[in-house]
Amino acid sequence: MSDWTDGYVTDVGYTYGYYSELNPLRARLALLNAGWAVPDWLTEGPSCELGIGQGISVNVHAAASGTSWFGTDFNPSQAAFAQELAGASGAHAQGTQLFDEAFADFCQRADLPDFSFIGVHGIWSWISDANRAVIVDFVRRKLRVGGVLYVSYNTQPGWAAMAPMRDLLTEHAQVMGAPGSGIAGRIDASLAFAERLMDSNPQYAQSNPQVAARLKRLQGMNRNYLAHEYFNHDWLPMSFSRMAQWLGPAKLGYGGSASYLDHLPALNFTAAQQALLKEQPDAMFRETVRDFLVNQSFRRDYWIKGPRKLATTQQAQALGAQRVMLITPPSDVSMAVKAPMGEATLSAGIYEPVLAALADHQVHSVDDLMQQLQGGAHKTPISPAQLNEAVLLLIGKGDVVAVQDDARSQGAKPQSRWLNQHLLGLARHSADIAWLSSPVSAGGVAVNRFQQLFIVAMRESKNPASAPDPQGLAAFAWNVLQAQGQRLLKDGKPMEAAQDNLAELALQATAFVATRLPSLRRLDVVD
Repeated sequence: MSDWTDGYVTDVGYTYGYYSELNPLRARLALLNAGWAVPDWLTEGPSCELGIGQGISVNVHAAASGTSWFGTDFNPSQAAFAQELAGASGAHAQGTQLFDEAFADFCQRADLPDFSFIGVHGIWSWISDANRAVIVDFVRRKLRVGGVLYVSYNTQPGWAAMAPMRDLLTEHAQVMGAPGSGIAGRIDASLAFAERLMDSNPQYAQSNPQVAARLKRLQGMNRNYLAHEYFNHDWLPMSFSRMAQWLGPAKLGYGGSASYLDHLPALNFTAAQQALLKEQPDAMFRETVRDFLVNQSFRRDYWIKGPRKLATTQQAQALGAQRVMLITPPSDVSMAVKAPMGEATLSAGIYEPVLAALADHQVHSVDDLMQQLQGGAHKTPISPAQLNEAVLLLIGKGDVVAVQDDARSQGAKPQSRWLNQHLLGLARHSADIAWLSSPVSAGGVAVNRFQQLFIVAMRESKNPASAPDPQGLAAFAWNVLQAQGQRLLKDGKPMEAAQDNLAELALQATAFVATRLPSLRRLDVVD
């Protein structure tokens, strides 16, 4: 392995994922809900992402917000692809700069501005202490007072049982892997050995029965993801209290979870557990206790440089101004939500009126919704606190999105259009990227390859103003797939007959036109 890798996996690229927690607009609502003051300039940039991977998130956020982003990934092939996307969207012309530098080099650049938001997704767990120190020093120097750091990382106690198995898998890959087999081959061999080990019924497996099930899940995962998640030289799950100690020198205070559903105690804890948490006077220790209660294995957190608590009236005013929009048809919104406590059923007395108020799929402020609900003939009055919780949960479920202001949305339209055009072109060749950019939500929208091909078909239609024909969309997508020797899967097996593939694509195209396309139009992803 080359010296420049510093023990990090580089012989396979990282996956083409998008992470909404890196969207500063998302951070704003999470922090307001936790009662913290959020500066108006948080979403105005410039912003920075350390460890951009293939650059999907950083480019989507640059295009969808119209603001400048800076970032780096020391894998040059990944940085090159990220730069390609920035060039396609025009983000380079708007000040976005992406590099292929190691953290130690990038973080010492003299030409970087101060940042309103810095994001570090996942990599904290996979780098050395020396690189962690570089990041903390960078945040200390370059994050504006009042700015926000997002950091996600593997954490205890959820990794406690699996950590020894991870070490075994890595050691097998390093010591027993066949020379020249590549990382994917070494991963396969390591997993096969681990399966044989577990089949021998060792005492470790008897004491940690959940490990066998976790290994089975690993067998079906993307090998590129596993290479980066499990097989780096440095790998360290970290407790919340230890993370707080690391970030202390950067003058950061804990803001709250980036996962909206984490903000709803009833979904996460029993009554006794909630009481236990309330008894803990120290906020940092309370988070550590929380991780034990839910067996947390991965944390997604926002930290603030100089956190300030809002007065109750100030918080209510800020939350009331939050703009939101329903993107799922009300009839398709599931009234069930999965949580650590199990599947919970949403209260019809609260959620049905809220969904009815949002059913026009227009942008509403939370205050507007409250006025509508107070004016309706509802059997059960809905309080502002209940409405805020409902909005938070519906965004967490993906049925509602937070919306940026109209001027910024209009300004971001051209870059979003250009980026989406480029991504749709890539969909002709692979299913790697399942995201498009929305200038409404300032973030990414999940759009799978078939749906992207349907959009391409609509754009290339001889009469694009007419209503889309599902059969025509299906035929276009099938021609693309068939030319590449690809087939759809059903029950895990490829469908060989052309008519079967066409029939399945027609079903998907019909559903796309009926429900998904209107949502994408509301999000300004599609004209």
